[in-house]
Amino acid sequence: QVQLVESGGGLVQAGGSLRLSCAASGRTFSPYFMAWFRQAPGKEREFVTATRWRFGTVYAADSVKGRFTISRDNAKNTVYLQMNSLKPEDTAVYYCAASPPYYSGTYYSAKSFDYWGQGTQVTVSS
Repeated sequence: QVQLVESGGGLVQAGGSLRLSCAASGRTFSPYFMAWFRQAPGKEREFVTATRWRFGTVYAADSVKGRFTISRDNAKNTVYLQMNSLKPEDTAVYYCAASPPYYSGTYYSAKSFDYWGQGTQVTVSS
């Protein structure tokens, strides 16, 4: 079974930056999509950004375009989220997710993903 381990969360001032990492176990890891979602208290889980694992194609929610960048290191089975120009409204628990190795649904839907990280807290102060 695939396990995803996240790291890099923390407390940062508005306008600052954080870099999250998500490392997957296994030697044959090859998802169709890898993605980041976030969930703030009292709110629904929200799509942030995703990448096609094979090609590196990236997709992002309008709320983070130009500020957040997803990237991956296939050899290390690791996906990253570089977050710049952080805003208080970015405060949430951030989850990385991996889909099956075939197209199972749209990249912005949580239902398309079978494997999830434990979540890491990102808090942005004003």
